[in-house]
Amino acid sequence: MKIEVLTIFPEIFDGFLKGSLIGKALERGLVTIKLTDIREFADPPHFRVDDSPYGGGAGMLMKPEPLARAIEAAKARMPQAKVVLLAPSGEVFSQKLAFKFKALPELILLCGRYEGIDERVIELFVDQEISIGDFVLMGGEVAAMAVMESCIRLLDDVLGNRESLTQESFGTSGEQPLLEAPQYTRPPEFMGKHVPEALLSGNHKLIAEWRQAQSLQRTRARRPDLIKRNS
Repeated sequence: MKIEVLTIFPEIFDGFLKGSLIGKALERGLVTIKLTDIREFADPPHFRVDDSPYGGGAGMLMKPEPLARAIEAAKARMPQAKVVLLAPSGEVFSQKLAFKFKALPELILLCGRYEGIDERVIELFVDQEISIGDFVLMGGEVAAMAVMESCIRLLDDVLGNRESLTQESFGTSGEQPLLEAPQYTRPPEFMGKHVPEALLSGNHKLIAEWRQAQSLQRTRARRPDLIKRNS
């Protein structure tokens, strides 16, 4: 999988790309990630990437010219890539979308900043807008990291134990979005709290039934919208 991130703050990604399983996946060639500074496509001498919005209003908008040039350069490197804009107005990201994105050979993630980007860039170049929740960030960089991590961890050989993908929240492909059942490890008793007997039984059928029941119960209590969405 090839990913290119378009941003005015590429340095934000330094620690993210070096740490944990993401760094190991890069070292092993399981994924390639290129960071492109949008400012490099702005006009000299000031290389300005923002301007005031027509009609007035607070804040600044990202100018269309640098964004268009950056996207066109990325598309020249990856002609089949899907262009995704990280923006609070986009479709809420989900495990189902993570599985769809990880199946793409090429992906371009566009990180907005300021009050947003010129709408014409979206109309001309963006294939899909994605939000990571109903809140606003300073820019799309943190959202891009969340999208990348959720997709990369699904790639073959990234996780040490693939079975962990089959027992986590939102199902094995995001098609049956239930929350994961409670998890426990040693010791069997901690500060008066005991591990449920079902998990200590050694009976695999009983354990599976307990986890399914707990998963459904937790989802109904914490995310009833997921139950309604699939009923």
